Amino acid sequence: MKYSGWPEANELVVGRIDEIEDFGVFVDLLEYEDKRGLCHISEVASGWIKNVRDHVNVDQRVVAKVLDVDEESQQIDLSLKDVNDHQRTEKIQEWKNEQKADNWMELAFGEDIDDETYTVVANALLAEFPTLYDAFEDAAIHGEEAIADVDLDESDITAIVETARENVSVPYVEVTGYVDLECPSSAGVDVIKEALQAAEGNGEVPEEVDLEVTYVGAPEYRIEVQAPDYKTAESQLEASADRAIAVVRDHDGVAEFHRERREDDE
Repeated sequence: MKYSGWPEANELVVGRIDEIEDFGVFVDLLEYEDKRGLCHISEVASGWIKNVRDHVNVDQRVVAKVLDVDEESQQIDLSLKDVNDHQRTEKIQEWKNEQKADNWMELAFGEDIDDETYTVVANALLAEFPTLYDAFEDAAIHGEEAIADVDLDESDITAIVETARENVSVPYVEVTGYVDLECPSSAGVDVIKEALQAAEGNGEVPEEVDLEVTYVGAPEYRIEVQAPDYKTAESQLEASADRAIAVVRDHDGVAEFHRERREDDE
């Protein structure tokens, strides 16, 4: 869904060049309803420009910076040269993400969702999340807990979570660490088994986290964690190692956590 208002000065916008003149180019703003901006020839590219058409093409998708907005005269001044490659890539990805979120809204509430309902749901989500995409992504990872504080009916929350889990591809990161576990007592084998069960979480690892403990070579064990972000992954890795170490040390054993595999085991 497109915004009905106006962009703000210094905002980056996604547009499509729909007309080229000798003095500049007209850009259809893809994020706004019925809004068109003008990029003067001096703002198309750095340096002297002999022919605008050497730099842009009709129907080309561009990212522009809003220089000025005059609502009274219905004029939006744009710059293409003031957008660097990083900003361009980031803005295009953000725009694509919001297109996906727009599609997910239709999947959750029906293709014939009216503007009023869309606006109510979107505003409720945006009160808690930076973007609609972020809201759906978090719902896919954490379920109803992620949007429990959103001011929506339970049925709406359920629809969002079900749609998110069926359609959102969640990015995962992986971290690895190692624990050395030794227990010389007569019950040492059972202690190590208990420590490994503790490392695996005893069923208490969050649903969005995949944690696996594997044997490398006595006394070393590998802990691999997959999670939606590095902060979560690192905290779960450390917690897993701490649980295993605590069990072994409680039985007067020796335990140590390290990030790299021991050279002797290579």
